[in-house]
Amino acid sequence: MEEMRLQKFLSTAGIASRRKCEEYILEGKVSVNGRVVTELGTKVEPSKDEVTYNGRKVEMPQNDYVYILLNKPIGYVTTANDQFGRDTVLDLVKKVHKRLVPVGRLDMYTSGALILTDDGDFVYKVTHPKHEITKTYTVTLIGIIKEEDVQKLREGVVIDGDYTTKPADAKIIKIDKEKNQSRLEIRIHEGKNRQVRKMCNGIGYKVLALHRSKIGNVGVKDLRLGNFRYLTTKEVDSILNSKQ
Repeated sequence: MEEMRLQKFLSTAGIASRRKCEEYILEGKVSVNGRVVTELGTKVEPSKDEVTYNGRKVEMPQNDYVYILLNKPIGYVTTANDQFGRDTVLDLVKKVHKRLVPVGRLDMYTSGALILTDDGDFVYKVTHPKHEITKTYTVTLIGIIKEEDVQKLREGVVIDGDYTTKPADAKIIKIDKEKNQSRLEIRIHEGKNRQVRKMCNGIGYKVLALHRSKIGNVGVKDLRLGNFRYLTTKEVDSILNSKQ
């Protein structure tokens, strides 16, 4: 592998966004071949140089498959081709010269964590209901939610007429009485179409904003909307092993 800037190497290896990695370098948290490096122009050769972050060795993914974590903005559809000519998530990863597919879906008006890959087996394992990969959402609702309604989310909600969702982990993050809004964190282990929206509608609340913050234990906190980074082998394994 050819030389690359240190912050790009760290980002590609899945440490954080490139900008955040630049901060880590300036803070003296990164070493190359045992020497602390604080210059952003530093270049490394991944096949020869040993890079550490906070004392831990940083390694690039070791297989030929590509796994990308995208912080999807609102306004993009999760599909390879859209019959209506709308922007798709693949438009955001054009510089990755691989035939990528989205792993699962986020609707056009939901932002947040979305994985894209060329590994069909990974797609199957993450999206198949029997594997129950945990997804974490932040949802803003219109109205002041009652604790008994949050409990309904924890017990299961009837959606689509006759389907009862599995128990969710749900908690109130913030109540804004002035704006008449409530913010919740909801963790589910299913992947029904527009499930979180339907669950909230099912208990009598309209969703104002919806953001998926994590898939398994991998989140987009340090990734700007519209940006992406490569997942490490460790992160890929952690997602596959993320169970209810």
